[in-house]
Amino acid sequence: MTNKEFDARPLWTPRPEQIAATGMAAFTQRIRSASGLQLADYDALHDWSVRHSTDFWREIWDFGGVIGERGARELIDGSRMPGAQWFPDARLNFAENLLRDSSNEKALVFWGEDKVKRTMTRAELRAEVARFADALREAGVRPHDRVAAYMPNLPETLVAMLATASLGATFTSASPDFGVQGVLDRFGQTEPKVLIACDGYWYNGKPIDVLGKLGDIVRQLPSAHRVVVVPYLAGEVMPELSSVPGAVTYADFLAPHSTATEPQYERLPFNHPLYVMYSSGTTGVPKCIVHGAGGTLLQHLKEHKLHADVREGDRLFYFTTCGWMMWNWLVSGLAAGATLMLYDGNPFVAVNGTEGAVLWDYAEQERITHFGTSAKYIETLGKSALRPAESYDLSALRVVLSTGSPLAPQGFDFVYDSIKRDVQLASISGGTDIVSCFVLGSPTLPVWRGEIQCRGLGMAVEVWDDEGRPVAGEKGELVCTKPFPSMPIGFWNDPDGAKYRAAYFERFDNVWCHGDFCEVTAHGGLVIHGRSDATLNPGGVRIGTAEIYRQVEKLPEILESIVIGQDWPPQDPTDVRVVLFVRLREGLVLDDPLVARIKQAIRDNATPRHVPAKIVQVNDVPRTKSGKLVELAVRNVVHHRAVKNIEALANPEALAQFDNRPELAG
Repeated sequence: MTNKEFDARPLWTPRPEQIAATGMAAFTQRIRSASGLQLADYDALHDWSVRHSTDFWREIWDFGGVIGERGARELIDGSRMPGAQWFPDARLNFAENLLRDSSNEKALVFWGEDKVKRTMTRAELRAEVARFADALREAGVRPHDRVAAYMPNLPETLVAMLATASLGATFTSASPDFGVQGVLDRFGQTEPKVLIACDGYWYNGKPIDVLGKLGDIVRQLPSAHRVVVVPYLAGEVMPELSSVPGAVTYADFLAPHSTATEPQYERLPFNHPLYVMYSSGTTGVPKCIVHGAGGTLLQHLKEHKLHADVREGDRLFYFTTCGWMMWNWLVSGLAAGATLMLYDGNPFVAVNGTEGAVLWDYAEQERITHFGTSAKYIETLGKSALRPAESYDLSALRVVLSTGSPLAPQGFDFVYDSIKRDVQLASISGGTDIVSCFVLGSPTLPVWRGEIQCRGLGMAVEVWDDEGRPVAGEKGELVCTKPFPSMPIGFWNDPDGAKYRAAYFERFDNVWCHGDFCEVTAHGGLVIHGRSDATLNPGGVRIGTAEIYRQVEKLPEILESIVIGQDWPPQDPTDVRVVLFVRLREGLVLDDPLVARIKQAIRDNATPRHVPAKIVQVNDVPRTKSGKLVELAVRNVVHHRAVKNIEALANPEALAQFDNRPELAG
């Protein structure tokens, strides 16, 4: 991080009246009254929340209005990671907490590109969940059974999850753009009893049929006794299901249960398994990460009501698929009283000839208060001609959220210059591993260019050097030194916990090591420099890949890039050299002047060690289905090693262009 990169003044500072209206301010006052402490600022509140973690999470339970019995004990074995048990006497049901409101206010609004629009009230959602739960019960689903969704971000996906949770069964999902093997790599491990799927989906204005894939999946998934198909493409027309063994339509599955109006909730222990989620799987078969109902609920209530300042009646949007943890994060907004804004399809589908307009049409027409997306979306929008601030009424918008990869400083600039000046930009970072965030935003703090605002309340986040010493102002590993409720219950098919411990606790004993390379700033914020397993080490000096992306993608000629370390020299590798691949705007060619400008930008704004030894043009950059760069997969291809699970990639065909590049031979 350099002085050239970060400005001396914040991009946004909340006004006193804005701060006073936040849930964070109300919660802070609550803790002041209960503890007798002054808690003058966010840092003091965070310090209290970590030092008095059991008091903190008990207060979150009460402040969030959790429905259930909390029990007498907050934590046992609190000095152990893994091993700590939160609220061991509690009984609750996740769905009951999300469906607490039975009014005729809207529970959700759905847009499927510009093809489909639907709404459901809270009462309608509860009734639909009751019917689906009854149908699942009749199909033999019981607590601990799994229900899987191979679905777009449809209302029916939400219904299926809530119905599953109401019974105490466990929900797991993948988006319908996954191929057959990608689905089997996931659901084949978790063995769902019921599979809900779609007949297809819309993408970029085109219908994509998935019934052929679905038939292949079902034939290789013997655990799925019932297959329920939602006719998204077919609409009112019943799809032809003969290619899918044993399949019934969604309507037929629910038909015998038309009189059900109120779900029945099984109240179960705090750590009862709610979700099975999957790692990206780019280096092997995905890990199956099991999350408990209570920890997920408390973390999401905290993050929504405090950090994102979601209030009753707010309209919460996040662009996500059902294969990314942000879908699970989004739907918990119901517990905070939000209306969910669901979208499925291409965010850049052309509507009336304008690419990228559809989400801003949505934001304006539906008065979205919280607009969540990926850093990649903001970066791509910034290189388009669209400037939402100039064309849309975004007066309802209070918060812009970004995750998926580090948001570069120029992404911050774009939000404030071209989306809205008076808005909290909350760059957030955590992961599927904890179904929540380690570091994120606060509506009471300023936003500094290129920085995540703060560490999450109750999260003992530090940055450690290789010797396990806390550091500030220099790069290190993001760690969490104390237990928190949304730690996974464990991994699927890992009876002795060996895989779980290896994933997070081998680097530092009894300390969660997340695998992010990051830095604490002078403002108390954080900068993520990339995954530590993808960190470059030219000459033995650790370099975060995000530091290079920040400089490269400022250049207007470059649409996107990916950087790796190539073992060098190849015959007797004793070091690595930095190799940068760039995708340019259509019609441009990587020539010597552009190479020189790229290198100069990196040298001037990072360090000479960051400057790539080689810069190579490509026509596409491989990403996971949730939009993350797959640096390790590219590195494997460059070194002629197999990529173990290309099914995890959105565009696996892109990998071929990295193999046997003559530019990398010398």
